[in-house]
Amino acid sequence: MQPPFLQKLVDALVHERVRFVVIGGVALNLQGHARTTEDFDVCYARDRENLENLAAALAPLHPRLRGAPPELPFVVDARTLKSGLNFTLTTDAGAIDLLGEVTGLGGYAEADAVADEFELFGHKLLVLSLDGLERTKKAAGRPKDLVDLGSIAELKKRRG
Repeated sequence: MQPPFLQKLVDALVHERVRFVVIGGVALNLQGHARTTEDFDVCYARDRENLENLAAALAPLHPRLRGAPPELPFVVDARTLKSGLNFTLTTDAGAIDLLGEVTGLGGYAEADAVADEFELFGHKLLVLSLDGLERTKKAAGRPKDLVDLGSIAELKKRRG
């Protein structure tokens, strides 16, 4: 089961033709691991056109920097996205993490190269493969990642 906020975020990104790969907890769910997640993690392409599309997708959702004081000014536009790399945002639809680079994997091209295609909410999405997820989880090494590695190994064993 996907978090209720997810469809609005997916619809917004797809509508604006953003090139991205689903990573993190949602990717694990789509790959067959039942795990709760409270945000939507994506690795996004960093070319100018995609940054403009990403900014257009997020603008109507009023993105804010997660954990930052509410009065801190933040404008999501192509220039801001180009100046940063990874962003943790809260939006009217829910939390989204934008990763220009993924630990243990690299950028969008590397994520795309190890992605599978899944359908979600009527959209075909690129989703990080079990091998890709395994690489990122090993590199991150947080306690929850170590738990996920056991589930990934079990999923890989079942798939043969």
